[in-house]
Amino acid sequence: MKINVIGTSGSGKTTLARRLAERLAVPYIEMDALYWRANWQGISDEELFALLKEKLNATPGWVLDGNYNRTRPLKWQDVDMVVWVDYGFARTVRQALRRAITRAWRKEELWPGTGNRESFRQSFFSRESIIVWTLKTWRTNRARYEADLVNPAFAHIRFVRLRSPRQVEAFLANGIN
Repeated sequence: MKINVIGTSGSGKTTLARRLAERLAVPYIEMDALYWRANWQGISDEELFALLKEKLNATPGWVLDGNYNRTRPLKWQDVDMVVWVDYGFARTVRQALRRAITRAWRKEELWPGTGNRESFRQSFFSRESIIVWTLKTWRTNRARYEADLVNPAFAHIRFVRLRSPRQVEAFLANGIN
């Protein structure tokens, strides 16, 4: 099975994607880990597309974590299911805040070999703040994904929209197949 988990930053897509990959015993692919290099330098679209294509073609099944809308033609070409973690605005912002605080406090490297860590300054007092990003993209992501649900170009995809932690747990328990 090939699954792409999408949702606004802070929604919980990474946690769900990891759990799904483990449950299905398939590789977990994190878009951020493909894109980010040391010192928060992103790679070119050409490099990203090549890496993504390589990962997607390496195994017959996978769980892909991430939006990166410009990669949609590649990642959704053969996807079986797109799982949209669509929590409400307040919950998503609260989760993004909690994640930013935890990451800044622990100073853990986000992707091995990059040295990239979140800081309090970066998370709360920067134009590149993940909190600002969450605030700016929640509404536009929702509109985009709602349009995708009814887009005839994506009729081959099974979309699953999860709006609460309870729905996530029910999906994990019996809704994957």
